[in-house]
Amino acid sequence: MSDATSDAGSDSDRGSGTDGQAGGESTFTVVVAAAANLGIAVAKLVAGLISGSSAMLSEAAHSVADTVTEVMLLTALKRSEKPADEDHPLGYGPERYIWAMLAAVATFIGGAVFSLYDGIHTLLRGEELGDPLVSYLVLAVAFLLEGFSLRTGLRQVRGEAARLRMPAPRYLRRTPDTAVKAVVMEDSAALAGLLLAGGGLLGGQLSGSGVWDGIASVLIGVLLVYVAWVLCRSNAQLLIGRPLPAGMRDGVREELLSVPHIVEVVELTTLIQGPSEMLIAAKIDFRDASTAAQIEWACEEAEQQLRERYPSIQRVYLDPTPGRAQRLAARAGG
Repeated sequence: MSDATSDAGSDSDRGSGTDGQAGGESTFTVVVAAAANLGIAVAKLVAGLISGSSAMLSEAAHSVADTVTEVMLLTALKRSEKPADEDHPLGYGPERYIWAMLAAVATFIGGAVFSLYDGIHTLLRGEELGDPLVSYLVLAVAFLLEGFSLRTGLRQVRGEAARLRMPAPRYLRRTPDTAVKAVVMEDSAALAGLLLAGGGLLGGQLSGSGVWDGIASVLIGVLLVYVAWVLCRSNAQLLIGRPLPAGMRDGVREELLSVPHIVEVVELTTLIQGPSEMLIAAKIDFRDASTAAQIEWACEEAEQQLRERYPSIQRVYLDPTPGRAQRLAARAGG
């Protein structure tokens, strides 16, 4: 059939844009996040060791997990761009969701488990508080860097949402581009975690007790569990096979029925294979008087119209099928 591009998760009536633009934006967003998190992780680790703060050590684990996550997301973006071949005739698009799922698991294991363990250990055993000045400085710098990374991700989200004429929060919930979704969620969690770590340090400094630091570490762990769960669920849905939104399915049906010689869409199957990859398969009832040549050209016209309205449709499979009325008549006659 043919190749084309757009956002497969849009409820918009029209798709636009290019796969190269979307892929390039996502890659840049992930690279910015990875670079920021790598530097932040080292700084937090040093500050945590100097101050003895469990919340700072939890934040260091959080940043390490985020860095590993971004490396996996970059792997996902690159591997999913490989063209279809004989062994993978439908392409490698879904592979990005496998790596994105592993990235979510890394967030859970590398960040959440360590944070919960360290926080509970601090609450049960207590901790010796050191000089928090270095930690405060690191938190301030980390907040600026994480904020810049989040700004990059949000700029892409707002741009894509505006292009598709839908609210940004809705786009972020439904987008099949789980790479940018992971960056935005993890950076948002990172900023919240920094505030929690700062609160734990301040509480310990004012009260002289490490309890506040332990509570902050536990809360950071809970936050990471939530982020990992949301990302795992999103990628699992796409791996299992998520159809196009109802509005787009209605649009596909509308385009098919507008083609001459097509009288009924008996069955419609749609599948999101990647952020810019859609598959359409339909059982179509053609006019009984249509010739074989007319049916062939109707199929070509249907695909062309679908691609013009939704440029991300890459594969269209139409199966000539008797309509419901014909089936009932055949059963009655039998």
